[in-house]
Amino acid sequence: MRIFLLLLLLSTSAVQAQNIPIITQADLYTLLAKNDDTLRVVNFWATWCGPCVQELPHFEKLQRNHHDKPLKVILVSLDFASQLQKRVVPFVKKRKLTSTVVLFDGGDPNQWIDRVEPRWSGSIPATLFLYKGKRIFYEGQLSEPELYQYIQKIKKQTP
Repeated sequence: MRIFLLLLLLSTSAVQAQNIPIITQADLYTLLAKNDDTLRVVNFWATWCGPCVQELPHFEKLQRNHHDKPLKVILVSLDFASQLQKRVVPFVKKRKLTSTVVLFDGGDPNQWIDRVEPRWSGSIPATLFLYKGKRIFYEGQLSEPELYQYIQKIKKQTP
C-alpha cells in the first residue's frame, strides 16, 4: 500500500510539472494587481538565460521553506510559446521545479514592460516583489541573501 501511495504521489508531481499555463498580458496584469496578505515573488526568466537558471534554486528554496506561509513564488517564463512542450516542460521537469511556472505570451515587449515596471530595461532575470499594495522591482540576478533582503525590505514598507 505504501509503494502504491508513493507511486501515486510521484506520478502526480510529474503531471503537475507539465501543466504550465500560457498567460496573456491581461492575465499578467491581473496577477500583478493582486493586493492581499500574500507576498508574491514574481521572477521573469527564460530557459536560455544563464543567470536566470543560476538563481532558480534560490526561488525554489524560498518556496519550499515557506510553503506554510502566505508566500507564492511565480516563475514567469519568457520563452516562446511554441517552445512550451519542447523546451520549458522538460526543463521544469528535469529541475523538479515546484514553484508556480507560467509561460508568458505577451507579444511586443514594448507594450507591456513599462506596465510591469517603468524602469525595467527588459533584460532578464528580473524580479518583482508584491505585498499589500507595495512593489519592489529588481533587475538582475539575485543571490540567495539578496532575495531574502528584498523580502524583508518589502515587509518593512507595509504596516
